[in-house]
Amino acid sequence: MKIILAEHYGLCFGVRDAIAEAEELAQRAPLTILGELVHNPVVRERLAGHGVRERALDDFASATPQVMITAHGASDRKRAEWHAAGFAVADGTCPLVKHAHRQLGALVALGFFPVVIGRPGHVEVEGLTGDFPEACVIENEADISRLPQRERYGVISQTTQPLEKALALVDAIRRGRPGSEVRFADTVCQPTKNRQHALRKLIGECDTLVVVGGRNSNNTLQLAAAALSAGLRIFHIERPGELEPGWFDETHIAGITAGTSTLKETVSAVHARLEEIAAMQHTAAAV
Repeated sequence: MKIILAEHYGLCFGVRDAIAEAEELAQRAPLTILGELVHNPVVRERLAGHGVRERALDDFASATPQVMITAHGASDRKRAEWHAAGFAVADGTCPLVKHAHRQLGALVALGFFPVVIGRPGHVEVEGLTGDFPEACVIENEADISRLPQRERYGVISQTTQPLEKALALVDAIRRGRPGSEVRFADTVCQPTKNRQHALRKLIGECDTLVVVGGRNSNNTLQLAAAALSAGLRIFHIERPGELEPGWFDETHIAGITAGTSTLKETVSAVHARLEEIAAMQHTAAAV
């Protein structure tokens, strides 16, 4: 079995910086993360080892005096509530998520009705729409029928959505509302684009794909979905210990990719485990 690693994979700069900030803050004083800093259990366990707690974004009662907004961001309203309650609030929001917030705010200021392409209920989407209660979240074309009639729609995307999907939904909104102006601000982050591009290349080179990342990580799920739709055999794992040798009995070329909240050392360990499995296959074939 040959093993190929995607050209772009794993931890992005926004997640890397948020983890580093959380670890530094936790060394100085007890720290509470308002949610999951990133959607990756390995990272969360690492932070827990530094004494970092996790609490809900509205759990004022049991948080430490020092709290931190996750890399997914939060609404200005929620951030102000924590400040007003007397907490020291550190902001781990990814800069590219902050950019999405600014883009949506700018569109609303220009008179556009706010539309967010993304997964309803996802913490990033909740943060983006939190300051605009009228905002509509669109995940697929069927959701467009829920859009209220407006003359102008301002559309952004959750940063981890595939750009092709976002563009297709923008076109569908334009078809569904031919008399309205639809303005799209591309807020899909560059790390997501890089990983999607690298995945398309990898799809043409392997027959089996191992996707490493949290099971509730949107960008990881998008990588797995894209490979599955291309006909590859997919194994979505969070840790190398989940890999079973029998999964790869019919694999000739295995690819590895990972979501933007996956640590490089986790990917390295997965790669090493696959090399062990390949060596076992070689030994069995020789016998």
